Amino acid sequence: MTAPDTATRPPLPDVEQAEAAIVEHYPRLVRLAYLVLPPALGRNRRVLTAHSLAQRALPRGRRALDPAAVRGGVPAQRAGADGPESGYAYVRLRVLRSALEAGIPLTFRAFPLRGQLPAPLPRVWGLRLFPRSGGAEELALDQWLATLNGPGRAACVLRALEGLAEADVLRVLAQAGVADPEAAVAESGDPAHDGLFASPEFDPCVLQARPTDLLRRRRLARAGLAGALALAVCGALLALPGGGWGSDGPAAPPYARNAAAEQALDPGQLTRVAPTLWRTSSRTDYAAWPARGDRLADAELLRRALATWARPGKAVVVSATPGTPSGPPMGPPQLLFAGVVDQAVVVLFHDGLRVVRYAEPRSGTAGAALDFARTDGASADTATGLVLSRVDGNVRYLTAPWVTGAALRDLLKPGEAPAPLKLNPDGITPPVVGPAPGGTCTGWNALALTGDGTTRLVTDLGELTPVRLTSGAPGAARDVSEAAELGEWSRIACLLPSVRSHGVRTVNAWTYAKQPLPEGDGAATWLCTRAETWRGTADRVQAQFLAPGAPLAAQAAKAEGSAACGPREPRVLAGVLWKSRAGQWYVLAAGSAQFTSLSVSGEGIGGAANGNRLALKAKEGAQVDLSGKLTDGTTAGVLR
Repeated sequence: MTAPDTATRPPLPDVEQAEAAIVEHYPRLVRLAYLVLPPALGRNRRVLTAHSLAQRALPRGRRALDPAAVRGGVPAQRAGADGPESGYAYVRLRVLRSALEAGIPLTFRAFPLRGQLPAPLPRVWGLRLFPRSGGAEELALDQWLATLNGPGRAACVLRALEGLAEADVLRVLAQAGVADPEAAVAESGDPAHDGLFASPEFDPCVLQARPTDLLRRRRLARAGLAGALALAVCGALLALPGGGWGSDGPAAPPYARNAAAEQALDPGQLTRVAPTLWRTSSRTDYAAWPARGDRLADAELLRRALATWARPGKAVVVSATPGTPSGPPMGPPQLLFAGVVDQAVVVLFHDGLRVVRYAEPRSGTAGAALDFARTDGASADTATGLVLSRVDGNVRYLTAPWVTGAALRDLLKPGEAPAPLKLNPDGITPPVVGPAPGGTCTGWNALALTGDGTTRLVTDLGELTPVRLTSGAPGAARDVSEAAELGEWSRIACLLPSVRSHGVRTVNAWTYAKQPLPEGDGAATWLCTRAETWRGTADRVQAQFLAPGAPLAAQAAKAEGSAACGPREPRVLAGVLWKSRAGQWYVLAAGSAQFTSLSVSGEGIGGAANGNRLALKAKEGAQVDLSGKLTDGTTAGVLR
């Protein structure tokens, strides 16, 4: 439909004149609406809608002015029974327009028209109303009308029921907003059967009544009664003291303002440690770190960071290491850093359990990042630094206040001296290339941090806290410093991605056995690496076989959540299928010093050996079971 032609539509009568026209011609108006409404509505709904459209044709107000007259136009007037004097032409146009609007499908793209809205009145409950049934001709006419669109039905009704000439039909359709009145008249068909439109089949004022679905109505009544009872019970429970099933005791009401929670979000309540406290503190972890950075006095920044921590929005990217809760602070946290780092503004907090990093774009654009890392149980050995930023594969670290020097070492080049790094006054390193740049293990950078009379080796595994690398037997791990230890780490560093982003605190490499190889092919080294997590569970253990001349160690066995290679279970057993230079396959196995004998069994192979090493000839692809006896006489299996 298009906008109605206001320059030629009937003038608006006063309300009394319109009411008189509706009352006098009510059956005629209702029949017109019934025939124009879409047959898909069903006979009962068409009857009620037709009555509603006729009753809603009454204009608002006591007297209304013609919009054309307001603009200075002269509305066309027609003399006759339906002329403007009677008001019938006006109410007929309103009924026709509303009936055409009711046939337009509702969409979310446009505001619904008045004719598309459900009629509040009249309403009939418990009955279905429909006109009397006609004969075969009336049925055929009704079926034919169902094939027409709304304007076609309107043209047909205006011609047959109203007796209008074609020119008048075109004019009324244009006034009703029909886009193409000529097409509607052409679709209206042959006037030979126009007399059938006066049949009782199409009279919505002479009706028959039948009951609705009685069984369905009974089910709905029962469901409504049950819902009302449930609502009454819930209302009674909510009215109980405490507002629910039971009292909350001394707890504050929901959404009450809590003083401790408000203090946790107040920048003025942040804990700030003195710059020299770490020299005398009994704790040498993140709790002894002073507040550093060039934005420590920016209260608005700190307020945004605390509020985002407590209530991260949809634009905030939140990440947390495994086992780290990402909830709001339990109280006023400790401020570690606030300042500009590269293209971001970074704030670091510590609440005793976690380190939290808030970062927002330096440009002031929307969005932020919030990272959580668990740090309980930290010490001077594991609280040596934090990652401030990662940009384009480069990493900046904030070092502990006791760190006096830093150097960059490539673990894959143990013979090269580490490159010194200059720390700024806040203890921030320059950007250094992260481990395994580009995703290929052509280099693995680690940071050598010197302080408290020792040098600790740490590396980035994708989390806030860098991972400390050590060497040595369980319970006697030490910092990596000797050439032999650096040489071993150069062969196993490329296996570190298997523990990336796992919440790892330390990774220890332990050489638990040396084994002479058959046929004089040299000596192999067996190592066990144990990655311990901050949460104390899901530690990952790997046994590695390092053949002479091999650039990298081969993984022989692995386990997660195992106590092997740790202080609680300082032993390990693993085996591999190895091929000699001459082409002979062997089963090689080695255990730690606690094993007194090893045995192998499998299809086509079997044997045993005293001590903690074993070598047996085998076939390619052989599957075997490996076990060993310990010094206390018990049997232990391989790492898995």
